[in-house]
Amino acid sequence: MNVNDKKTTAKKTINWWQPQVGELEHQLIEEVLASNYLNEGLITEKFEAELARRLGVRHAVAVTSGTAALYLSLYALGIRQGDEVIVPDLTFIATANAVTMCGARVVLVDIDPDSLNMDPGAFEQAITPRTKAVIPVHVSGRGADMQAIMAIARSKEIAVVEDAAEALMSAHKGKLLGTHGRLGCFSFSANKTITTGQGGLVVTNDSDLHTRLKQLKDQGRASRGTGGDDLHPVVGFNFKLTNLQAAVGLGQLQLLDGRLKRIQEIYTVYKSELSGLTKIKIIGFNTEDGEIPQWVDVIAEDRDGLDAKLTESDIHCRRFWHPLHTQKPYLSSDGNFPNSSKLSKKALWLPSAFTHSDNDIKRVCEEIKAIEGHPVPARRIDRSG
Repeated sequence: MNVNDKKTTAKKTINWWQPQVGELEHQLIEEVLASNYLNEGLITEKFEAELARRLGVRHAVAVTSGTAALYLSLYALGIRQGDEVIVPDLTFIATANAVTMCGARVVLVDIDPDSLNMDPGAFEQAITPRTKAVIPVHVSGRGADMQAIMAIARSKEIAVVEDAAEALMSAHKGKLLGTHGRLGCFSFSANKTITTGQGGLVVTNDSDLHTRLKQLKDQGRASRGTGGDDLHPVVGFNFKLTNLQAAVGLGQLQLLDGRLKRIQEIYTVYKSELSGLTKIKIIGFNTEDGEIPQWVDVIAEDRDGLDAKLTESDIHCRRFWHPLHTQKPYLSSDGNFPNSSKLSKKALWLPSAFTHSDNDIKRVCEEIKAIEGHPVPARRIDRSG
């Protein structure tokens, strides 16, 4: 086989995720550069207003990251040293780290094995007189059981801060995730449906919390200052999202609806193609109820072996997080977390980028079926034209 033959038969790399930035983002960035106002300003405010409109909330505050969104939400609620905040054991470590940043104690609880989200029963059992907040995480855009969690939280006067970093525009029981609790937090990192590179958002319908968040993200000022003769009535920090980042976000927002639709289509292909497999189970989404996958995830009996073989075929997945109780800052016994301990080792995110075609996804499915020993019908080659 000569070099040209190799090029002809080489298979396309299928990435787990792939951000996309186009001409519109470049144009909007150039407009910000031409304005010579690169810091947070009117463009950021426009970004916040558009997101508040789409999410159906009164207030949206853009910040530097999803982690910052969680931290500022907890801090605005008065979470401090001696308080306890309940967090699911299976989530990105940023959820717990935001609690630690406030000086509070992280209390980990096990997950529901069907959804990989916080188990409401485990949440209820973990409550103590020091519990001040709970952070349900909507893993992969799949809604946690917010009816149960909200009911428990209300009965104990516990604040609910939703980690909706993976759930932009995904709904649970007809209500958008991130809008059930007192505050909801989103992420715009590079592996999300829209990105600002790094960035985050806090949403709330509480005007007092909105003012507090604005103060906390900008050195104690509730409105934009001069940097000179400003009044700083309270302590604040610097978590502002710049006009440059917001310009990228505004460009991305114009493509959001199409991207959400495409990710739903990708999930539908996976669900159809992988149904009936015994060693791999797709973790479902209630798309009829409004859930939108951020990524498609599966439970595989031999997760590591499957991942390694797919990588050999230039198909790249992402393995799930280690449970937080196994990470050094939050070490605890496996016995307290049977579900997260078992399932984290089997959970895998399949290629889910909105840039993938149906043929890309079908190729992933064919490779999975072949690895698992299921017969794969030969593809018909279209020789027309």
